[in-house]
Amino acid sequence: MTLNTPEKYSESVVEVKRVSDRVMNVKLEVEGMMINVISAYAPQVGCEMEEKKRFRSELDEVVDGVPRKERLVIRADFNGHVGEGNGGDEEVMRRYGLQERNVKGQMVVDFAKRMEMAVVKTYFKKKEDHRVTYKSGGRCTQVDYVLCRRCNLKEIGDCKVLAGDSIARQHRMVVCRMVLEAKKKRRRVRTERRIRWWKLKEEECSVRFRKRSNRGSVVVKRCWVIGKLLQE
Repeated sequence: MTLNTPEKYSESVVEVKRVSDRVMNVKLEVEGMMINVISAYAPQVGCEMEEKKRFRSELDEVVDGVPRKERLVIRADFNGHVGEGNGGDEEVMRRYGLQERNVKGQMVVDFAKRMEMAVVKTYFKKKEDHRVTYKSGGRCTQVDYVLCRRCNLKEIGDCKVLAGDSIARQHRMVVCRMVLEAKKKRRRVRTERRIRWWKLKEEECSVRFRKRSNRGSVVVKRCWVIGKLLQE
């Protein structure tokens, strides 16, 4: 299992949590926002049931441990087909999947519902070649998915398979474009010092003002004298 982080974001990595050989979470801080990228690899057909249960438990634990205010993206090989169409599952997916749903695909959909997430790739209409994530000989399937919180779905600009690019012998690269709005920093506005006119009501300040006003024969602007005195 691998998780590639672009070089420009390598210094943004805050924490790397490797739960097991199948589940890992990388936390990044980008423009003041915390983004959790979870990479997961589900057991294949033929693995023992105990291993499958352990994987689901580990993934649930990691997802539950991410604060709601932080962004969460899951990139996983679930080894299942969510299928084409979305009858009854509109809250977590759209109809641009591939093939018919199988048992493991139903588990992906159930997981998305339980965690209030969305199966991102099914929201974008693409040619079949840009939906196939696993290709071996004449067999073409869709088993790799990207999930995000449903409340952040509007931040996803695109998600597709790069035809011809492989990250393993049979698996093809899935890319997802996420557009985040950086937090605006408030600029301090400098203002001129206020003239404390009310201080003239104080006896001590009033006496000093009269003395300075009558000092010498130098002619100055009255407003300047008052302002200078009251700012002291």
